[in-house]
Amino acid sequence: MTSSIRRSAASRKNGWARLVGLARSFIRLWAYGLGGLLLVSIALMTAYSAAAGFFFNRPLAGDFEIVQFGVAVAVFCFLPLAQLARANVIVDIFTMRVPAKAKAAMDLLGALVAVAFAALLLWRMTDGMIDYYRHSEYTPIIGIPLWTAFPPILVSLFLLVIAALLSAGEIVGLVKATPHTDIPTGFE
Repeated sequence: MTSSIRRSAASRKNGWARLVGLARSFIRLWAYGLGGLLLVSIALMTAYSAAAGFFFNRPLAGDFEIVQFGVAVAVFCFLPLAQLARANVIVDIFTMRVPAKAKAAMDLLGALVAVAFAALLLWRMTDGMIDYYRHSEYTPIIGIPLWTAFPPILVSLFLLVIAALLSAGEIVGLVKATPHTDIPTGFE
């Protein structure tokens, strides 16, 4: 009987580890896939518009509207990855001589504040999207509906809540910590 209980507990633990790994992988895919693709696309579109403006005096109409939308979405796409990689701004000068337990407590507090702040943003931006959708507001030049930027941002904020929960779980030992060097951030 005890061996079946152990197997059941090990199975749950493996299932949990798989779910955590899947969440981390999806966050990376979301950031590099959507966020990275958007940034590369924006760079190419900007180069095309600049070249068309220089050579043919016909830049792409509304290119700055597309850049604003794309960069806003891309920034939100990378927030969950930054949380997972613990690449947020930390002022180490105040914690250099603090004991490890106190640092862990501050890290946990930071992760919990990140959960709360991301949940608050998710809630308020959902209301913002609904409002923009109801009132049918558009960009002035090419007429992009303003609400269309919100769905990927809301997904990013949901992923940020998950990433912050994973960070808090790592700190308290509920989730196996991933070495932060496994998450490329571009600052290596």
